[in-house]
Amino acid sequence: MLPYWMSRTNLLLQEEAINALQSKKVLLLGLGGVGGICAEMLVRAGVGNITIVDNDKVDASNINRQLIALHSTLQQPKAELWHKRLLDINPNLQVEYLQLFADKQWIRTYIQPEKFDYVIDCIDTLTPKVFLLQHCVENKIKIVSSMGAGGKINPLLVQACDISETYECNLAKYVRKKLRKVNIRKGIKVVFSPEVTMPGSILVTENAKPKKSIIGTISYMPAIFGCTIASVVITDLLGLKIHN
Repeated sequence: MLPYWMSRTNLLLQEEAINALQSKKVLLLGLGGVGGICAEMLVRAGVGNITIVDNDKVDASNINRQLIALHSTLQQPKAELWHKRLLDINPNLQVEYLQLFADKQWIRTYIQPEKFDYVIDCIDTLTPKVFLLQHCVENKIKIVSSMGAGGKINPLLVQACDISETYECNLAKYVRKKLRKVNIRKGIKVVFSPEVTMPGSILVTENAKPKKSIIGTISYMPAIFGCTIASVVITDLLGLKIHN
């Protein structure tokens, strides 16, 4: 018997599909503007087992776009805040939160074939992002990756495709370049926007380590990326074809 809070989803997808989602195990790395809303949409849709990974604390600059970023949550760990929020959505959720930086050794050790039904990459640091993608491709682990939501304002251009089909996205360009060095050119699902980056929206700085720049964002764009990624995962897990 499904709980009443799932009744609208049940009307749309039917109980068999929701039961299938409840049995799935998803790993999500990165709880920023994209990853946080993605985690929430997965749980509200009925995914029953999720592991969330992030090492950051809430900063005041996050308030313009991240659901858990409030003046009352400043300097609190994002992973812990999301753990509490997701359980408040579904008290029966199987959820593990890991407050750590996903380096190469951790990725290699922790993410094993058949451990998760889907891996979601919302990491915004290039080196671990690329290694995660390489690791999942080489081990035949299903993964979808977020490209850059910063510097863009048109929600109608956000789309899901193979990484080989991306363009006008600086993050995707750098990811493709590094993946080519390990002979990976396609076979990775991504969400990206081909919108030309807004002029003046990138600030190069040495104070944003491990990143080399700060990119301007608008409230809704990371959320749209996160919702689109959630739709890729949910429909893929259910065998529905709505994306390329």
